Amino acid sequence: MRFPNDFLFGAATAAYQVEGAWNEDGKGPSNWDVFSKIEGKTLNGTNGDIAIDHYHRYKEDIALMGKMGLESYRFSIAWTRIYPDGTGKVNQKGLDFYNSLIDECLEYGVVPFVTLYHWDMPQALEEKGGWTNSKTVDAFVRFVETCFDCFGDRVKHWITFNESVYFLRFGYITGAHPPGHQNDQKGFFEAIVNMHRAHARSVIAYKERKQYGEIGFSHGFAPNFALNDCKGNKEAELHANMFETYIYLDPVYLGSYPKYCQEALERRGLKLPYNEEDLKLFKKASELIDFIGLNYYHPNTVRKAEASKVSIDYSREASTGQKKQYYYDGFYEIVKPEGREYTKWGWEVSPGALLEGMEMLRERYGLNIRFYITENGYGDFDKKDETMIDDTPRIEFIEKHLLALRKGIREGMNIKGYFAWSFIDLLSWLNGFEKQYGFVYVDHDNGLARSEKRSFYWYKETIEKRGENLKEKENG
Repeated sequence: MRFPNDFLFGAATAAYQVEGAWNEDGKGPSNWDVFSKIEGKTLNGTNGDIAIDHYHRYKEDIALMGKMGLESYRFSIAWTRIYPDGTGKVNQKGLDFYNSLIDECLEYGVVPFVTLYHWDMPQALEEKGGWTNSKTVDAFVRFVETCFDCFGDRVKHWITFNESVYFLRFGYITGAHPPGHQNDQKGFFEAIVNMHRAHARSVIAYKERKQYGEIGFSHGFAPNFALNDCKGNKEAELHANMFETYIYLDPVYLGSYPKYCQEALERRGLKLPYNEEDLKLFKKASELIDFIGLNYYHPNTVRKAEASKVSIDYSREASTGQKKQYYYDGFYEIVKPEGREYTKWGWEVSPGALLEGMEMLRERYGLNIRFYITENGYGDFDKKDETMIDDTPRIEFIEKHLLALRKGIREGMNIKGYFAWSFIDLLSWLNGFEKQYGFVYVDHDNGLARSEKRSFYWYKETIEKRGENLKEKENG
């Protein structure tokens, strides 16, 4: 089976992880520019000051996309390049850069797929409360309206937020991301509601412009499955999916928060601080949104936690999945059953779980809901030698997931595209440059020179043949 002609084969990056030029051409400091320089927050003190210098080398990188035959490039726009302090006067040089980037993509026939918020907030707004401050919502809406007005004639695919589940949990609960708060549950739920307000207003603003594109929301999707069918573990599965997926997606696609979550929070003396006007706003936007973006790397296996044994680990390693994890309210723990395949970072490899998770979403949000896989990839330690880098494990990982998606399409799922993470080796937020995902290798010992890996040519063939080269095998 060939993938449909309207299925996009793409790859993705994020501004902070590739651009560098952190203080050039009028760009203001982001929360990550500041946070990454706090001792111990990132592996070996790495930061995005230079990253892989995509800001200066984007033409070289997009030429490589053209060579690969990439159909779409998902990238994010750095808020601080457009509004250096989050508000105030627009920075024309920032607009010029993204105009040039978009035009370069189109020159090579690469469809731009733009993320509006991929975690890098202007530091000036972070210092005023970040997502706990309702004024941040107003500033974000102004930023996205500027993007729609300046780029919307050429950009027809937009994502409002990337993985709010992670930047909010790690920012306000574990402290592994900015603003670095630990167990700030009040701030956490304030930030969730403000994020949803910003998302909804952005969707409405886009649709009001009648630019005839599509807009969606990308969720960091790790569907949770009970270790076994015992009552406590099934309760853990329900709780995990409610608080890791549905509390984020229900307002986006149904216009309201899950009753389960609200009742569970009330029992702990907490609440989601929304009002009736918010629900009207969410409902209006939910009727306009076009797709769900799923960033899928692994599922989770969960069991009910024993309260007496719960010890929350706020370390960087725990946030990246390398250590044992409890959900912060102590209700469940993530376990790693023996006999399954895991990456070097302890993430389970299971393409079949992606389809199971998508079926869960279809049951909740409608059978014909449109999906894009907005991230999926394999992190590894890729080492350059005398010949081309042979990253066969990455090829096998992506192939398995594309086969699962092809099966899903065959069975009637409305899946419109796949974006591998990532096009090029980039800065991992917490793991520095050691965790590599790209089709293109970046040599940090040789002036950031680019070179194609074996996976580059395999993906090129996959695109050319619309997936006919994929080897049918049992999916995990």
